[in-house]
Amino acid sequence: MACGKIKLSSPLSPNPSLGVSAIIFDQDERVLLIRRGKPPAAGFWHVPGGKLEAGESLVEGVRREVKEETGLDVNIGPIMAVVERRQEGFHYVIVDFLARLANPDQTDLLAADDADAAAWVAENELDKFPIAEGLLPILERARLAHRGERLGLVDADGLGTDFIPTH
Repeated sequence: MACGKIKLSSPLSPNPSLGVSAIIFDQDERVLLIRRGKPPAAGFWHVPGGKLEAGESLVEGVRREVKEETGLDVNIGPIMAVVERRQEGFHYVIVDFLARLANPDQTDLLAADDADAAAWVAENELDKFPIAEGLLPILERARLAHRGERLGLVDADGLGTDFIPTH
């Protein structure tokens, strides 16, 4: 049996990056979506988020990304999903959090950074938007959690580092 080195990455398979995103509903249960202005998935609507920066916790990264892309401040809730996306030369593992507006009356949006548009979208209007692949089932679960169902992984000790299932 021959022994050799395993090739871990190549130009065709980029190293994975960790991404974070926030699923946010307003008082009318509209979800906040941004239209991606850059690849991957440019032109598609998604929840605000992006790449975690070195030294950031997951929670810090989510707050920063939401602020950069929409101008809003949020409080972070449970993890709704962890997804992997390999497309257009990118490889992301994305942690999707449910979040709440820090100030429920602050709903004015300022699309910036990677977002070229932002909108509050009612559930019955989602079919009018080209939504990123795989997002709709996550939005459905997040809507249930927003309405009070105990779903997802919650912050175990309030430090924003350990998330465990609800019970």
